[in-house]
Amino acid sequence: MNWDSVSAFLAMGGRGAFVWGSYGATFLLIAVELWQLGKRRRDTLHRLKRLQQLED
Repeated sequence: MNWDSVSAFLAMGGRGAFVWGSYGATFLLIAVELWQLGKRRRDTLHRLKRLQQLED
């Protein structure tokens, strides 16, 4: 496709809402996944520290 302007590029031939919405949803889900991974890592490290303290 040949876009004459930025607004034509963002509109994507009338399919812009679907295209950009899909990108937005994907990036949002990736961000949530990374946040959850970090939280699980912190929780696991905290549990391991508590277990180590109990053993000492």
